[in-house]
Amino acid sequence: MKKYKAMFVCARPENIGRVYDEAQRKTLSEITEMFSEIVTPANFDSFDLTDREVIFSTWGMMNFTDEQLSRLPRLEAVFYGAGATDTFARPLLKRNIKIMSAWKANAVPVAEFTAAQIVLSMKNYFSNTWENRFVGPGCYGEKVALLGAGAISKKVQELLKNYRLEVMVVPSRPEHRTVSLEEAFRTAYVVSNHLPDREDNQKVITKAMFESMRHGATFINTGRGRQVDEEGMIQVLKKRPDLTALLDVLTQEPPQADSELRTLPNVRLSSHIAGSLNDELRRMSEFVIEDFRRFAQGEPMLYEIREEMLLTSGNAAPSGGTGKGK
Repeated sequence: MKKYKAMFVCARPENIGRVYDEAQRKTLSEITEMFSEIVTPANFDSFDLTDREVIFSTWGMMNFTDEQLSRLPRLEAVFYGAGATDTFARPLLKRNIKIMSAWKANAVPVAEFTAAQIVLSMKNYFSNTWENRFVGPGCYGEKVALLGAGAISKKVQELLKNYRLEVMVVPSRPEHRTVSLEEAFRTAYVVSNHLPDREDNQKVITKAMFESMRHGATFINTGRGRQVDEEGMIQVLKKRPDLTALLDVLTQEPPQADSELRTLPNVRLSSHIAGSLNDELRRMSEFVIEDFRRFAQGEPMLYEIREEMLLTSGNAAPSGGTGKGK
């Protein structure tokens, strides 16, 4: 296996330590010739990096200018220990520099978080009390709708195979659908949003869809807040106390102090925790190291990014857990 000349690149150097733990950094130092410093936008001009062939990074990866890339003539690949690569990928791809992303690793905790909420929602756990003893149908034959057909949705489907549930999937692109968003909201007992963060997905989840939901149904959002007509959702939730909304993402995070989402009894807010956090971050660097070994041995990478996989048309903010456009 070739021993590539490598470096860590990240605008937030502390993220390297968060994602690549001490043991993994030691592994990389053994299988590459690792540059001694973490390269950042602030110190990039201080180093001669002309011999560097491989970059390892995570959230905070530099968006290189053409001039900076001209100073990296031997760069062959970037291994990105995080999700979406839209903010920095295109200039690299234009120069035929390969990009690997740990987006599938980042999908795992989101799917686990979602599957747990779905199972609990089937019993109406989030609204059940001794005073309100309404209990849902349980996990035997009921219908769940997953919005989006990407990596997170696929992993949720896999996790739910242990339960006797009818799972319908609504791809984000209308031409791929066999069931509509409207039908999903109207017929499923739990609707979970995993739509990719594209411009054409803004506010596609409407007030009318919430109004059509079954008695006692639950809406879960680990996708993006801007995909929901939040004002319309609030209006419906105020009129329909039987419904429950479990919201890990919002259009504005954190929500304003006077937001009704903070006070509605049938809304549960979490602080965008579904994606990789703490110990889960190491899974992403494990994916990175495994794919680097394939690359170094001349084998195809499992998680290589191509331009048609990018979600945005410009330098939009990256999403946490991506569905890769489906």
